[in-house]
Amino acid sequence: MDWSDYDAALFDLDGVLTPTAEVHMRAWDVMFNAYLRDRGDGQEAYTDADYFASVDGKPRYDGVRSFLASRGITLPEGTPEDGPEQETVCGLGNRKNAAFGEVLRDEGVTPYPASVALLDRLAELGVAVAVVSSSRNAPAVLGAAGLADRFEVVVDGQVAAARGLPGKPAPDTFLYAAEQLGVPRERAVVLEDALSGVQAGRAGRFGLVVGVDRGAGAQELLDGGADLVVAELDELVRP
Repeated sequence: MDWSDYDAALFDLDGVLTPTAEVHMRAWDVMFNAYLRDRGDGQEAYTDADYFASVDGKPRYDGVRSFLASRGITLPEGTPEDGPEQETVCGLGNRKNAAFGEVLRDEGVTPYPASVALLDRLAELGVAVAVVSSSRNAPAVLGAAGLADRFEVVVDGQVAAARGLPGKPAPDTFLYAAEQLGVPRERAVVLEDALSGVQAGRAGRFGLVVGVDRGAGAQELLDGGADLVVAELDELVRP
């Protein structure tokens, strides 16, 4: 691709810049399967297919709601202050977040080398960059990965909540990031590995939507709104 056609790159974080999507997947798996077992009503086990269909790319509480709805389970909403032991939507979300935090502290995270190569190239070209993540852990992940100083704008779950911005697949968080960079949507590229993320990029009518296939499936990402799909971001680096 010719980056001279664009002035900004808007990166999802988990699964695009860092392999924290795998940590999130493990944390969701542990939390949901323990919860389903404890219910004792014969629910089938939570699987990776459930992650991609109901959880991937969504704000944490939206992911909980979506998965529970797929199983016909209704719980009280609760509040974000609910403890992880509480059987509410927010309680389950906080239970998952606690598991994620433990793994991040214990194991750290290393960014994808190909993604760092693209960041290096964009810095050379003077293309502005932002992180747009549904996770409230984005600053901690960026710090652990050594990427915090790379981004002038970070729009994460905390920013979205404070600004009243709906999460992906709504385009609002990407649009807000472009606005903060001072770049019109048609001059911005969205880079996403989640179906909900590419749907957000398409809904926002951005100049280009790039899908990064980390397991969602290339055709699914294209059907969801990606203009092109890559396996690694250094495929977008030109000499």
